Amino acid sequence: MLAIALLVFREVLEAALIISVVAAATRGVHRRGWFVGAGIALGVLGAVLVALMAGVLASTFSGVGQELFNATLLLMAVLMISWHALWMSRHGRELTQQMKILGAAVSGGTSSLGLLLAVVAIAVLREGSEVVLFLYGMRAGGAGHLWQGLMIGVLAGTTLGVALYVGLLRIPMRYFFRFTNGLLALVAAGLASSAARYLIQANLLPAWGNQLWDSSWLLGNGSISGKTVHILIGYDARPAGMQVAFYGGTLLALWIGARLTSSASTVVRQPSEPTNPPR
Repeated sequence: MLAIALLVFREVLEAALIISVVAAATRGVHRRGWFVGAGIALGVLGAVLVALMAGVLASTFSGVGQELFNATLLLMAVLMISWHALWMSRHGRELTQQMKILGAAVSGGTSSLGLLLAVVAIAVLREGSEVVLFLYGMRAGGAGHLWQGLMIGVLAGTTLGVALYVGLLRIPMRYFFRFTNGLLALVAAGLASSAARYLIQANLLPAWGNQLWDSSWLLGNGSISGKTVHILIGYDARPAGMQVAFYGGTLLALWIGARLTSSASTVVRQPSEPTNPPR
């Protein structure tokens, strides 16, 4: 039971932390909770369907169906999170002012809600499919106490995700969007690095060096702390060169995009800024 709980905990933790970061970044958006719930429901449903079709995926893609599927989902999440981060780079100052005035409603929240639902659904779908496949395998092997281990793992992973979310909400508003945008950029870069790892495993990308360094003596990938840092900033104790390239390339693209969108929003705002009449 403890082995099942630990594996489920690690998978749920990854989804919960990603959801917490993105949900915190849409702080104050009206009806956000409904979209989070809908994303979780869609992700769970999709995970069950993927698990049922695991054999079809594997045979269709010559035995690398799960790796290719995971890489595709990760890259989709990278694109959506990056879009949200760039959107916030352009409108963050406006939203901060509006939230101080309106409290619970933010203009332009529809865009953020759509992205929130998609990212939540993808996070739950990817981790949920792995959990379901694992539980199917354990049940076929005669393991017992599956439901107890599942519940313990889900509860523990969700608790840590909620703790992160509450901690993010304590950040002063004047720093909130800047901090969450930076965190989203690191999350996106980490997901891109993980996607590269799956594509290397599927022999669809060269490794460019199977192991550039090994810092597992300091923080191992298999530990809970290592898993948490991996989710939040993309840490990998033994990264391949292609993973580092994906990580750095994602951060560079987001930095350039943020500079461009920031410059564009400044140009757009200048004509509408009120001018003081001459005294």
